[in-house]
Amino acid sequence: MRVFVAGATGAIGQQLVPRLVAAGHEVYGMTRSGSKQAMLRELGAEPVVADALDPDQVAEAVGRAQPDVIVHQLTSIPPRLDLRHFDRDFALTNRLRTEGTDYLLSAGQAMGVQRFVAQSYFGAYARTGAAVKTEEDPLDPAPVRDMRGVAAAIRHLEQAVLGARWTEGIVLRYGAFYGPGTSLAPGAEQVEMIRRHKFPIVGDGGGVWSFMHVADAADATVAAVEHGSRGVYNVVDDDPAPVAEWLPALAQQLGAKRPMHVPRIVGRLFAGEVGVVMMTELRGASNAKAKRELAWRPAHPSWREGFAAA
Repeated sequence: MRVFVAGATGAIGQQLVPRLVAAGHEVYGMTRSGSKQAMLRELGAEPVVADALDPDQVAEAVGRAQPDVIVHQLTSIPPRLDLRHFDRDFALTNRLRTEGTDYLLSAGQAMGVQRFVAQSYFGAYARTGAAVKTEEDPLDPAPVRDMRGVAAAIRHLEQAVLGARWTEGIVLRYGAFYGPGTSLAPGAEQVEMIRRHKFPIVGDGGGVWSFMHVADAADATVAAVEHGSRGVYNVVDDDPAPVAEWLPALAQQLGAKRPMHVPRIVGRLFAGEVGVVMMTELRGASNAKAKRELAWRPAHPSWREGFAAA
């Protein structure tokens, strides 16, 4: 098949493109930077330069590729997030998930693409009820103020993709990425904060995280491209865990001091309400549906050994 990957030079795109090529697909990789064309050729893709927020450029790029499948991996997340101004730092990603999604869908409809696969995130589930959510559970109806823009953009993306009845719309709710090119990789910002003893556990550390090695996420995406069905899939590992469990374990692997504990009110001062929510209220996700319907298994079934490998 011809597969058009928007966001082909990002952390997951760099893992996804060579896997699609190895599976025998003809891959077109979209980037807004002409300087990244050589990288895409090395990965095995035909580079296409276009601004994802310019509908004419997107339409021309997709029209030139004439793909069977579009994969939407567009984000623009800064390497160092200020959780006190979360929506500000996600402003461009929010546009890519709203306007960018609409432009790709419009271009895809004009070309009659058979399948449209889009990136979403596990952390948007409602913060009540079960600690581990399935795809049937609702998204958060009342996110905290600084997460409202992100939550609205995720909801827009999912509704637009699943509502496109002319194609097989697939949403992949990825876990928190770790591995090459992510913020949880050697030398990356979050890892260095843990090393420097500047990543404390807020409150009870009861927020449950689902992780995903970026290579495993790419494998699941290939499976979705090849035989996914309309709907949502949690693409996470087998081992959702509270912050109070995974953060000390990672610090130990890094040879860092055990993270300190701070009360919620102190956490709010340096991490804002978003940071407090992520540390204390986040819900994890179950990958049972993805394993069952995509015939996929993560090579790193738990962050416990996955962190060490990464």
